[in-house]
Amino acid sequence: MNHSLSQNQVNLLKDCLALALDPKTQAEADRQFLDLQDSLNMDAATSEVVQKLWAEVLAARRSAAFWERLSDAEKAISDGLADDHLRLQQNYLRLVQEQ
Repeated sequence: MNHSLSQNQVNLLKDCLALALDPKTQAEADRQFLDLQDSLNMDAATSEVVQKLWAEVLAARRSAAFWERLSDAEKAISDGLADDHLRLQQNYLRLVQEQ
């Protein structure tokens, strides 16, 4: 069994993967992927495997987006703590100089 994709199908797959990057556009990515899958004329078993792989891609992209947001929040907290620490240190030095 040897399948090759047309350039249009390759472009559609690239579009699907690009849309899958953002959880907000994953529904559109899923719709386009179903269109792509229909155009491939696969047997039922192959289609099921491809569909499961696509579901894993979407889950991995959602997971990556979650961890990226969590990392951004952690960075913001860390930056805020560093700023507070610096401010406290400067206040302490000012108090010591006033005494």
